[in-house]
Amino acid sequence: MIEDVLEQLVEMGGSDVHIQAGAPIYFRCSGKLQPIGEEPLTPQEAQKLIFSMLNNKQRKEIEQNWELDSSYGVKGLARFRLNVYKERGCYAACMRALSSKIPNFDMLGLPDIVREMTERPRGMVLVTGQTGSGKTTTMAAMLDLINRTRAEHILTVEDPIEYVFPNIKSLFHQRQKGEDTKSFGNALKGALRQDPDIILVGEMRDLETISLAVSAAETGHLVFGTLHTNSAAGTIDRLLDVFPPEQQPQIRAQMSQSLLAVFSQCLVKKQNPKPGEFGRCMAQEIMVVTPAIANLIRDGKTAMIYSSIQTGMKLGMQTMEQALGGFVKEGKVAYEEALGKSGKPDELARIVGATGAKKR
Repeated sequence: MIEDVLEQLVEMGGSDVHIQAGAPIYFRCSGKLQPIGEEPLTPQEAQKLIFSMLNNKQRKEIEQNWELDSSYGVKGLARFRLNVYKERGCYAACMRALSSKIPNFDMLGLPDIVREMTERPRGMVLVTGQTGSGKTTTMAAMLDLINRTRAEHILTVEDPIEYVFPNIKSLFHQRQKGEDTKSFGNALKGALRQDPDIILVGEMRDLETISLAVSAAETGHLVFGTLHTNSAAGTIDRLLDVFPPEQQPQIRAQMSQSLLAVFSQCLVKKQNPKPGEFGRCMAQEIMVVTPAIANLIRDGKTAMIYSSIQTGMKLGMQTMEQALGGFVKEGKVAYEEALGKSGKPDELARIVGATGAKKR
């Protein structure tokens, strides 16, 4: 039964399950894939496991579209993000474990500048990184902090909903794409008529969603969003590239006024984790939009943003290399591991110094 598989995943502290015909079930634990057992699943067994998590409407959708994003919950255990797809003519699935416990801001050890961004009344804050980099966890901790300290109307649009927030001081409305709204664009159009103070956009991937999110930030809302980008400068370029060339000057001007900060993050394997300790730590590149950076965005000089971040440490900024280099110097992360996460290895080597270079 699928519940037995998921219970085993949680007991092992794993994050993901992969179900595929012709292979055993795989778990991802501490960032590494490992097979569970040796017996490969038949196509019928794989389909039975996957379809046991779907209702009739979802089964029809997967049979028609061959793709499905959803969520699945096991009472008393956890909720899971579910993606079902076809490969080599058979059904396959990937599941991500979602903690039922909303992450605590202080326990995550997030920098003070992240806390400051939750206190802003308006503007846009972006959390970026590759899949599995902890974007959702960071976002949830920020919203939980607001929920405990301020009375705000918070509207989220997600695909799927990952953390379910109780109303503490704030009022939450959480909408799931495919269940509560047909698209992020539709939900954002409606959001502006639903009296929100804060809007969370689960993923900003298309022109309409990005345009509406930027407009919401301009019109007095605090907007949080995520992208699959690995640096602050890359985030700006990705947002702009969605728009046709003739619209980009206008969008650059809007972003220079509405964007507050970009937090680009990755998870790095610890060198010697203590027993029972989480085996990875989070490195963040932090860009705060100062007047100087706003000018670079408006003038299309994103290549110069990195050097502005380098010199902005007094304002809470840091490059990814500065974050990774700090972990190496503290002995938390091996130099080789940090090097694999760096987009500028020469800069990382310079920060770490001769000792780190020898470790390489």
